Amino acid sequence: MNKTICLTIALLALFACSPKQENKNEAISDTKPEETNGSPIPILFDTDANNELDDQHAMAYLFFNKDVFDVVGVTVNATTSGGEISKHYKEAERVMKLCDVYDKYQLYAGANNDFSNIVANIDKDDYDGKEAVEFIIEEARKPREQKLVLLPVGKLTNIALALAIAPDIKEKVKIVWLGSNYPNSGEYNLVADIPAMNYVLKQEVPFDMVTVRYGEPSGSDAVRVTLSEIENKMPGLGPTVEPVEGRHGGSFDNFGDYSVSLFKNIDLHGDLPSRALYDMVAVAILKNSAWGESKEIPCPTMVNDTWKEQPENTRKITLWENFDEKAIIDDFYSVLQTADP
Repeated sequence: MNKTICLTIALLALFACSPKQENKNEAISDTKPEETNGSPIPILFDTDANNELDDQHAMAYLFFNKDVFDVVGVTVNATTSGGEISKHYKEAERVMKLCDVYDKYQLYAGANNDFSNIVANIDKDDYDGKEAVEFIIEEARKPREQKLVLLPVGKLTNIALALAIAPDIKEKVKIVWLGSNYPNSGEYNLVADIPAMNYVLKQEVPFDMVTVRYGEPSGSDAVRVTLSEIENKMPGLGPTVEPVEGRHGGSFDNFGDYSVSLFKNIDLHGDLPSRALYDMVAVAILKNSAWGESKEIPCPTMVNDTWKEQPENTRKITLWENFDEKAIIDDFYSVLQTADP
C-alpha cells in the first residue's frame, strides 16, 4: 500500500510540473527566427552608415546575433546628412572592424545619386552603385532553403536598382525596410528617394515596412536611449580588436567605447534627452516578431509627398508598429555583453 501511495504522489507531481515545462519550451521557441525552423536567417544589410548613429548600433546588434542571422554582406548608399558614398563606406568599414567581422563579410559601395537619375543608365558598365547592386543580385540568386532578407535601413535606391536590373530575384528575396511615418508624410529614408520607394512598392515582392513616426509612441522613434545609459552600459563591450580611428577622432579597440563616442558627438532630443535607435528595431523584429505588432495592408503609393491609399490593390505589404522598447533595448545590451570578448 505504501508503494502505491508513493507512486501516485510521484505521478501527480509529474503532471503538475508538465504545464510549466511546456510553457518554458514555448517561451524559448518564441525567440527563434520566424518561418525558419530555428535556422539562421540569411540577411543582407543595406545602410547609409554615416548618417547618424542608429545604423552603427543596428550593425553591431546584427553581427553579434550570430545564432539568429547569417549575414551575407553589407552594402551602403549615400544620403545627404552623411556625405558622399566614400564616407558611408568608411563608417561601415569602421564598425565592421570594431565588431571583428571585416574579414568575414563583404562590403560594397552603392548609389550616390537617386533612382530616377541612375535607372536610365543601368545598361552602362559604370552606372552609379554598380558594385553594391550587382552584389545584391548575385546573393539573391544563390540557392537557399529560405529567402534572402534584404534589410535596407536608408533610402531604397540600391534595392530598387537591383529589382529593375534583375526582376527574377523578386521570388528569392524578402524586403524589410526601416522607413516612413506612414500614414503620415515625411521621414528621412523615404524622402531621400521617393521614386525608389514607389518602384519597390509596385513590384510583386514580399515587403515589410517598419515605421518611424517621429514623436509618436507607435513608431521606432520611441525606442530610445540616453547618453547616461550608454555611458553606464556600453564601455568595453564587444571583442577587443586592433585600434580603429573613430568618426569624431580618437582611437577605439571595441565597439562599446565607440558607441559612447557616437552619443557624445550628436544632438539629443526630447524631454529626457535621448536618441532613437530606429534601424536596430528592424533587426529586432526579425529576431523576435513578438517585439512589434504587424498587420497586412493594401499596398499604398506616394503622390506629391502624400500617401495615397489603394484599398482595392491586391498587392499587400506588412506594416510594423507599436514596438516593445524595453525588450528590444534589454536584448541589445544582453547581446553586446555576451559578444565574443
